[in-house]
Formats: sequence, structure tokens, C-alpha cells
Amino acid sequence: MTRERSPRRLRRRDRNALIAAALTALSFTASGCVVVHGERTVLPGATRAEAAKAVAAFTDAYNKADKAYDSSLDAPYVTGPLADIDAARLKAGHVNSPSGNASHVPLKLSDVKITIPKKAGWPRWFLADARGNKAGNYRWLLVFTRADLGERWRVAYLTLAAPGAVPRFKRDKDGWGEAVPASSTQLAVAPDDLSRSYVNYLKKGGKAFADGPNTSELRAYRQGQTRKPGLVRQYIDQPLTRGDYAPLALRTADGGALVFFTTHHYEKETAAANTSVPTPGKAVQALTTGEIHQSLTLESVAGQAALDPAGEGAVSIVAKVNGVTGAKGE
Repeated sequence: MTRERSPRRLRRRDRNALIAAALTALSFTASGCVVVHGERTVLPGATRAEAAKAVAAFTDAYNKADKAYDSSLDAPYVTGPLADIDAARLKAGHVNSPSGNASHVPLKLSDVKITIPKKAGWPRWFLADARGNKAGNYRWLLVFTRADLGERWRVAYLTLAAPGAVPRFKRDKDGWGEAVPASSTQLAVAPDDLSRSYVNYLKKGGKAFADGPNTSELRAYRQGQTRKPGLVRQYIDQPLTRGDYAPLALRTADGGALVFFTTHHYEKETAAANTSVPTPGKAVQALTTGEIHQSLTLESVAGQAALDPAGEGAVSIVAKVNGVTGAKGE
């Protein structure tokens, strides 16, 4: 499924590079013991063969879970925002179709391009950029992470980008990518500030983000929906920045970065007296607690990818997947 040139040669080069890098991490104490300083040594996050195997394992688990509407089948392969979104999607599917997904079409990834950054410490991670057979002609961007050598690779971010929206990445002479520190001040917005900045933009506007469907158009839509006859909508947006929701940034060829980050959202619809809110779709109903009368609050999580330019400039949201993870009726 993954396109690679001279697989045997690449595997040998990858293995030799990792061994050489690991050897440079060894230091001898006075007692003669060997200490590995992996937290300070810059290493590729994975071999190319290992990354390709992880992509195949995730795709297989994702398809099994989607066919059965059973989140336990791919839970070991997802984390962070994707785990929240995927678990809710499968839960709703199971409630509405306990026997499984009659409309299941296996996900097939082709033209898979893998970028593995070199970095010190954990988590290690890599990006798979592929053409999927679902959602039109969009590119599927999957960020695989793990926090320890003994852990399985899991997908934290799965976003969809339009053709041509995925940038070229900076690579060294051996083809490894470059991870950008979350606290980097070389970008228009530091990666660890991006979630908070986006939330502030949705609330107040500003010039930090370029116009587009997930920025200026989303704000305009919300403003148009806030007050309609007999119905009021309220929005609360929150940053998610820690643990499995931490941002991950990959250096682009122009010196900027493609940053993956997470946000948390609430949307509350409240109907006027003697009326009720519109009945939501079956998927939302399956995730709803309480009785829907005067109000309905939707909770959602969004994973997005943004082009963060070097120096100054506006950040562009190039990919986003938003999923309802819960709802409450009152």
C-alpha cells in the first residue's frame, strides 16, 4: 500500500542510521555501566518500513471497527482527538444499527507519502499523507504517535486536506523530516499557542488567521445562526493542548511548519417558550443524554492542520475534522 523506492536498500539504510545514532547516544559512567541518553539524542522517530507497517495495521483495524460499529476493534490504534471522534461515531452507529454497518466500504489508502521527523525525546511521531477512496479527492493526513518504545503506534490526528494544500516538507540528506518544538518563536504563532489563538479568533476575530471556511466563513456562519426567530445559539470554544492532545509541528520547505492541534467546542440551542429545538439527526440522538425540550447542547472535538509561516504572517487552516462526541437535552 505504501510507495517506497528500493525497499531493501531503504530498510538497510534506515536500520544503519538508527544503529549509528543510537551508538552516539551511549556514554560510559565511572563504574563502567552504559547509559543511553535517548531523551537528548536526535533520532528518526521510526524506520520507513516500521511506519508503513503501522499505516497498514491502523487501516485494517479502522475497517474492522467501521464494519462492525465496534470501537473496541480500533481503540488500541487511536488516541487523542481521533480517539474521541472515532469512538463517538462508532457508538452512534452501533446504537442505530446493532448488527453492524450495512453501508461499509473498506478504506483504501494509496499514494502514501510518509514523512518521519528526527527529534529528541518522546513522543516520537510521523505523518502519513495518502489518497483515500472516501470523501472525494481529499488527501488523508494521519499523524502516528507513541510515547514509549514498547507502545503501539496510534493515530492522534486524522484530517482531510484538499489536493494541493499539503506543503512540501524540509528533509535532510537522508530524507528525514524536521520536528518543530512546540515553544518555537520562529513561527507566526508558536505551536503550543495555536489552539488558544484559534479559540480567541473564533470569539473575537482578528488577523492571526487567514480567511477561509474554518476561519472567517465559520465566524460569519455563527453570527448568522446566533439569533433566529424562536431559537438562540451559543458557542463556547476551548483549547486542548496537553498529553495526547498536544500540538505536533513539521517543518515545511519554506521554513514554516504544518501544525496539528486540537480544540474543544460546545454549541447550545435554546428554543423560545412554548416551542422546542429542532429534532437532531439519528447520530446525535444516539449520543444524547436527557430529554430534548427547550435546549440541546452539542459537544465536539476538532483536529486540524494549519500552515504556520516563519516570522510573521497569517496562519492558514488547511485541514480539519470535527466530530460530535456528546449531547445533552434539557
